[in-house]
Amino acid sequence: MSPSGRLPRGAPSASAARILRPAFDVLDADRDGKISHDDLKAFFSSGFPAPLSDEDIGSMIYTADVDRNGLVEFEEFERVLSGRGGGRSGDGVMAEAFRVMDRDGDGKVGFGDLKAYLEMAGLPASDEDVWGMIRMGGGSDAVSFDSLLRILAVDFPNGP
Repeated sequence: MSPSGRLPRGAPSASAARILRPAFDVLDADRDGKISHDDLKAFFSSGFPAPLSDEDIGSMIYTADVDRNGLVEFEEFERVLSGRGGGRSGDGVMAEAFRVMDRDGDGKVGFGDLKAYLEMAGLPASDEDVWGMIRMGGGSDAVSFDSLLRILAVDFPNGP
């Protein structure tokens, strides 16, 4: 907090934490408050037709791990997903998430892809909600990577 009583520019807001905490908790398999290589391996090995390689998982950790301790704390997770960086772009993380969601590898995330991913991430959505997300991204039956970023965009009050 700054002397004015406002959060410093780029600091996580309470609303950002409320939005991102459930996703973080899904990935933090051992509930130690940090996402490790093993946590991601367990997550991506459960329910995905082609689990990610150790190299892919290492790349995801590296992208978010600002303090280089080999783990992703919530603040790092929030910083990357909210686009506030930390020296590295959140695009790599989002591109990896898109690749995971795009189960058939066609470069688009369709209804089934998005619905399955949301359920697996602990964010169940009705069919109507999923179709609404796809329409919000400008698609009629599927969305591209850029459209998915528009769907997931969240207006963080203290963002850049």
